[in-house]
Amino acid sequence: MARRVFSDALPTVEAFAALLATEATVRGLIGPREVPRLWERHLLNCAVVTDLVDDGASVCDLGSGAGLPGLVMAIRRPDLTVTLVEPLLRRTTFLEEVVATLSLDNVQVRRGRAEDLHRNEAFDVVTSRAVAPLDRLTRWSLPLVRSGGLFLAMKGSSAEEEIVVARKTISSERGHLVGVIELGSEFLEPPVRVVQIRKK
Repeated sequence: MARRVFSDALPTVEAFAALLATEATVRGLIGPREVPRLWERHLLNCAVVTDLVDDGASVCDLGSGAGLPGLVMAIRRPDLTVTLVEPLLRRTTFLEEVVATLSLDNVQVRRGRAEDLHRNEAFDVVTSRAVAPLDRLTRWSLPLVRSGGLFLAMKGSSAEEEIVVARKTISSERGHLVGVIELGSEFLEPPVRVVQIRKK
């Protein structure tokens, strides 16, 4: 399945998996219990989000942590330009090391918070995974999405509940809720659930 999803990029994502299982675990970026399920819960899980992203898009991954989903998206889709935004130094250090080790020319690492980029940057797509409740995440993310672009928030079973709370914020930040999209249902259990919001 990994070969089908990543195709020619499989060796690169295998090298990233090895770094997650070793360096990221030692540094506390990935829990030791996550290592046996890196592929289904993290790598394949994040890869399918690129199915919603247009060719050649600029992508901003907020709160990138160990590079999930941003690095996985960049590896699967070298046509994308990906900016990883992460406030913590130990995480940005790891991300920069991975980018250099894997020679990912389409990735930039920025240390800072989303608000630091407001009014200065605009992206085709802004993504995030397990960063914050949707209401707060919307306030951070939608100001970074260009008009007509997408905010893609990876959420689990709580997606619909979070949408109810976030509706006013989505509207005030000029967002239009497209809906909750399920991805990878043919090989992931549970499938990935993504809240898809388009910027007006």
